[in-house]
Parts: sequence; structure tokens; C-alpha cells
Amino acid sequence: MEVKANTMRSFAGGIILATSILGVVYFSGPNEAQGQKDAPDQKEVKTVEKLSTAEMKSQLTAEGYVIHKKAEWDKQVAAVKTAEKKLKEANKKIEENNSQPQTEVPAEKVEYRMILSVSEGMTGSDVGQALVQGKIIGNALEFSNLVESKGLANALRPGVYEIKSGMTMDEIISTIFKQ
Repeated sequence: MEVKANTMRSFAGGIILATSILGVVYFSGPNEAQGQKDAPDQKEVKTVEKLSTAEMKSQLTAEGYVIHKKAEWDKQVAAVKTAEKKLKEANKKIEENNSQPQTEVPAEKVEYRMILSVSEGMTGSDVGQALVQGKIIGNALEFSNLVESKGLANALRPGVYEIKSGMTMDEIISTIFKQ
């Protein structure tokens, strides 16, 4: 299909004419505010009355708001800052008192005892985990590494042993492992 120049000009003219008509209707027609008043099915716009200061305060306090004048607000902010300053000073004094050596009576040291049953097939890591659960040592990995560094990983003796928390790791190792 071949488009001729006259056909193209006519089409363009029609678009310009339609756009012009739509623009005139749009700009000369009723605006939204007029349309709301004229339309019977739409609600009327409420007019807002200007409230006095006392009425505003009473409505806000009825809804749970607290109202302060600027001077009252500044007074409260100053009180909060003063309280924060006193708190910092008190914390500083507490820290100074804590840094000084205190002569407290030492609490009784708790000594844990456990009966450790070592069976065939257990490893140094298994023993270390059991000792940690019995609160004899603090770190099973450290115990296992110490056993391996001494070359005793395969020297575990099956049996039942009484282990105390006051024992050193070397004492525990010498009790459980063949040397």
C-alpha cells in the first residue's frame, strides 16, 4: 500500500483538529471544585472551623497528647541533661571504686569430681569433651592438642578413673594415658 502526500496531510490535519477540540473542551469545561458542588451524588466538602487555643488543647489532651509551652519544654530538657550528667558522674565514681584493690574474703573454691569411664575406641577428643561436660577442664580442643603434642593419641587406657577439677592437664593425661 502506497501512502500519497495528500493522504498523509489529511491524516495529520485530522489529528491536529481532534487535539484542538479536546484541548478546548478540557480547558473550558467545569473544574473539579465546581463539579463537586454540581454533582448530586457526591458528598459535600466540610468546612473546617478555626479552633481557639483552648479548644485545640482540650481536644489534644482528650486524645492523650501532652502539651507544653516552650519554656516548660526547655525546663524539662535541662532537667534531663542534668540527670544524665549526674548519672555519668556516679558511673565514673563506681568505676574508680572498682579499680581500687578490694580486700574481699575469697569465696570457697568449688572442686568438681567426676568418674570417667574410658572404653575401647574412645579418642582424646572424646575424653576432652567428657572432661568439659564434667567441668574439669575448660577447652576440649586444647586438651586434645596437648595429648597429640605429647604423642599419646593412641595410648588411651580403657578403665574407670576419678578426675578432680584441681588437677592439671598433665596430671589428667598421666592418669588416663599410658606413658
